[in-house]
Amino acid sequence: MAVTIKSPREIELMRKAGEILAQVHEELHAAVHPGMSTLDIDKLGERLIRSHGCIPSFKNYNGYPASICVSVNDEIVHGIPNKHRILKDGDIVSLDAGTIYKGYHSDAARTWAVGNVSPEAQKLMDVTKQCFYEGIKFAKAGNHLNDISTAIQAYAEKFGYGVVRELVGHGIGTHLHEDPEVPNFATKRRGILLQPGMTLAIEPMINAGTPDVIWMDDDWTVVTADHALSAHYENTILITEGEPEILSLRPGLE
Repeated sequence: MAVTIKSPREIELMRKAGEILAQVHEELHAAVHPGMSTLDIDKLGERLIRSHGCIPSFKNYNGYPASICVSVNDEIVHGIPNKHRILKDGDIVSLDAGTIYKGYHSDAARTWAVGNVSPEAQKLMDVTKQCFYEGIKFAKAGNHLNDISTAIQAYAEKFGYGVVRELVGHGIGTHLHEDPEVPNFATKRRGILLQPGMTLAIEPMINAGTPDVIWMDDDWTVVTADHALSAHYENTILITEGEPEILSLRPGLE
């Protein structure tokens, strides 16, 4: 699959998909509290997505059984919601979700505090989010993909954090995952030349400890090898003639 340049009509549909996803994340954040199960989050997320006339991108994607990936503490991504996993005060929870609106995808992730978290956990979440913003400073036509990746890695490693290597961001459009892959770490190649109309899901996954990961027996959930905390922050963005447009974030809200 080649990297696609989206038409104005396609961009408008992706903008709508992103706007809806942003609203879903805001409502999920408001709902997260100690005592709720990860399955509660998934059920609420699916209901919200469908209430806007969208389809959950993740439901049954390559066999994934839920609509929202709910990953707690040392789980990096792809946690499978279940009724027995109960959120506790002091946990951090990463919610990764996607919407399909009239055939076009949006993809975004947020990591939230559950109740009162440690200063160390809060710092990890803040730095991971800022990694995204450091990266998209370079998400401009005429730059190369590796400029984004290099900036993300450099910022995370200033704090001694580990940047996950086995999982990366991606292009997005009529498919949830399109070319190109978008690493969160510098590569030897400069990567593609960024052009207006490209849409990318940029998603730093940052560990408080080492970058090393382990896949759990469910073949989905990825955890930190040293059981340190991990955070995830993602948005779908559009490359323009000027500054990038964040499609999955409503202005003034994060």
